[in-house]
Amino acid sequence: MPDPAQSGSNAPAAVPAGEFLGTVITRSRPGTVVLEVQGEVDTLTAPQFSAAVAELMNDRESRLVVDLAGVTFLASSGLAVLIQAAHRAEERGARLRLAVSTRAVRRPLEVTGTDQLFDMFADARHAIGDDD
Repeated sequence: MPDPAQSGSNAPAAVPAGEFLGTVITRSRPGTVVLEVQGEVDTLTAPQFSAAVAELMNDRESRLVVDLAGVTFLASSGLAVLIQAAHRAEERGARLRLAVSTRAVRRPLEVTGTDQLFDMFADARHAIGDDD
């Protein structure tokens, strides 16, 4: 079975039946690593989300993207994970890019002001920079 982290696939991460969160890391182009997230990010799934974000942040690529287009709910525990990741990215001179296409994700980021910590894009294609 191919390793999703090496495949460069643009296929969305599927959430297996009975689970609330799915994550896949891909490298769609040189210098870019993308974490695709599907499902609900809440207190129950925050540890899994945190582990996936930590894996993304451990990658030395220069462009770090979190694709949240498939997220249906973002609780404060998920915001905390994203805030920590933004600070880690800043420490290494990078800025985390978020693909945010739903109100369920955009609204909590805007209401709390944490949207200012990220470069936000309407979709993964733009966050990845495929239009460069």
